[in-house]
Amino acid sequence: MKIKNPRALRFLSSALTLCLVAPPSYAHEPVYARKGMVVAQEPLAADVGVAVLKSGGNAVDAAIAVGFALAVTHPFAGNLGGGGFMLIRLADGRTTFIDFREKAPRKATHDMYLDTSGNPSKDSLLGWRAAGVPGSVCGFDLALKKYGTKPWAELLEPAIQLASSGFPISYPQMRSFKTSADSLSQFPESNRIFLKGGAFFDWNENFRQRELARTLERIAHKGAKDFYEGETARILAREMEKNGGLITLDDLREYQAVERKPLEGDYKGYHIITSPPPSSGGVGILQMLGMLDGTGYEKSKAGSATAYHYLAEVMRRFYADRNEYLGDPDFVKNPIAAMVDPGYIRTRRDSIDPVLATPSDQIRPGLPAGAAEGSDTTHYSIADEQGNVVAVTYTLNNGYGSKVTVPGLGFLLNDEMDDFSAKPGMPNLFGLVQGETNSIAPGRRPLSSMVPTIVQKDGKPFLVLGAPGGSMIITAVLQVMLNVMDFGMNVQDAIDFPRIHHQWKPDTLGIERGVSPDTIALLKKAGYSIEDAKPIVIARVEAILLSDGWLQGGHDERGTGKVSGY
Repeated sequence: MKIKNPRALRFLSSALTLCLVAPPSYAHEPVYARKGMVVAQEPLAADVGVAVLKSGGNAVDAAIAVGFALAVTHPFAGNLGGGGFMLIRLADGRTTFIDFREKAPRKATHDMYLDTSGNPSKDSLLGWRAAGVPGSVCGFDLALKKYGTKPWAELLEPAIQLASSGFPISYPQMRSFKTSADSLSQFPESNRIFLKGGAFFDWNENFRQRELARTLERIAHKGAKDFYEGETARILAREMEKNGGLITLDDLREYQAVERKPLEGDYKGYHIITSPPPSSGGVGILQMLGMLDGTGYEKSKAGSATAYHYLAEVMRRFYADRNEYLGDPDFVKNPIAAMVDPGYIRTRRDSIDPVLATPSDQIRPGLPAGAAEGSDTTHYSIADEQGNVVAVTYTLNNGYGSKVTVPGLGFLLNDEMDDFSAKPGMPNLFGLVQGETNSIAPGRRPLSSMVPTIVQKDGKPFLVLGAPGGSMIITAVLQVMLNVMDFGMNVQDAIDFPRIHHQWKPDTLGIERGVSPDTIALLKKAGYSIEDAKPIVIARVEAILLSDGWLQGGHDERGTGKVSGY
């Protein structure tokens, strides 16, 4: 879009700055606590975590207990059959990142999801062949052995009790089962366990999962080894072979969670500790913060069309780089230093027009030749009385993963293979157009948008956050951080505030409910393509802010969940 009249250009610039978003209608106060806090997307699991903290466990102990509890109470994304990331900042200042992302099985091949016409099939999303080798159990085991304090079996006991005795089905869970019935019903065990064979669960009806309880009991008594080498592993491998899946007993035996060094950077007096590859989110957060720094975008106030404009422009530039350069660090050398180099960031920042949108077709991955040396999820944040903080994001990928429940084991399998580039240059489930660096190869971990993040201020933990939401995770986490750091919001207001999302391709700007029609009109006038359908939901952020001796918890009302503290 071109505007040749300078007077019209000045008017648009002024209007972009002045037009502010309406306050969210659902705004409410944060939850405050003094000693410990868990923010999770399912209330029973949040309470499990706080009980662990009250009993003397640390934040890592609580994170493990919450993770296993969510596998029972939040089957949409909580899991034994998936994977994810855990970011830890200990009270003594040490930081670490545990990568328990799923891996492609040995039998995986580059073009395994292409049909006879060379187009991606649905097999990366639905059924036994969609699953990568699960990592959650191994990741929790590694975290406990290195940083936890409680016995393994004690941390699994709440999940075992919830699975064996059951719990009342909430209205959102009842609705979620029914909404997913078409796909869950295609697999006998999923149909039986989650849909009652088509009879469906009613609100407040007790939901028991006996097979899952037995699986959890074996893991509790025999350790994580049972999942990867013992009876659970043997059953999983047998059912995989019977149903045309790819995961073998050797795949399970060989799986290892990996401890990595977090990415770190600074922004206006705040120190950011975030996720390294195979997360694409950490470098994205640092790169987008770098592009924003120095623009003065924050002077236009939160929710102004100018603020949204600058956010959209840094988002689209990062996603262009993300989709070209990033992949599993065990297979490709990610150009992290080049992507956050001040000179490169300055070049990207200077390419932003202060008023007009830059069409995505004019944006390319920007590193010089040779520099590239190489939906759905859940998140919870935890702070303990000792000063340890933990952020965990883990996933089955799409809601209920591949929709396959393993017979005799009671847990769902992920459909994480869709996070690879089944066909480089073609969009995946989340519309991401990715390159060869994220193609399928045996043993490779797919690139992820999950980005558990910790912000420090004056050398102390200040903000702990993360989100589910596929490709929208990164932009949602960024905006909540900025709402706190640049606009001085409390944690709940920062979460509630309406968000936008741009991921380069497709060249459309996603807008949430609450952005005023005048602001939307100005953004369209600036050149943004905004669909006139109902507004979207841009991820669901769960966060804890630590300040003045208080824990300030914020839960995202875009979904279910709870802040639990004491």
